[in-house]
Amino acid sequence: MSKFLFSVLLMFAVAEPQESAWAIFERIPFKTKFFKEYSDYFLVPQFDAAIRAREGKPLIVKGHYMPMDVGPNTVIVSKYPYAACFFCGGAGPESVAEVVFKSRPPKFKADQIITVQGRLRLNDSDVTHLNFILEDAEVVTEPRANQ
Repeated sequence: MSKFLFSVLLMFAVAEPQESAWAIFERIPFKTKFFKEYSDYFLVPQFDAAIRAREGKPLIVKGHYMPMDVGPNTVIVSKYPYAACFFCGGAGPESVAEVVFKSRPPKFKADQIITVQGRLRLNDSDVTHLNFILEDAEVVTEPRANQ
């Protein structure tokens, strides 16, 4: 194999794009389940072995900051802007993630696009939290394009 062809193949192998967290989350099926303690039905994710293998591992999520008071060091990130997010009835539970920062996060503006990295925790039983949670998260600074 020529050095040129080998270099081209290596470049494509190394430059393979990472699958987005949203693409991973949207493959998860949900079923309706009744919770006696709330006297209500909730959508519950059906996590398979592929997503469970990602639990506890680092994951990067890029999305819109949702201005919600969910607790210290915790924010909600949505695949969609506020007007079309899960909480406004325009999307499903696979389109939001709960982000728990290692330390106090910076102030964000509504719909500000942020990129965060943390350890993925899956939640299929506690309806007071989202299904996809990033723990020990930090804001990821993306390189700026040359101007």
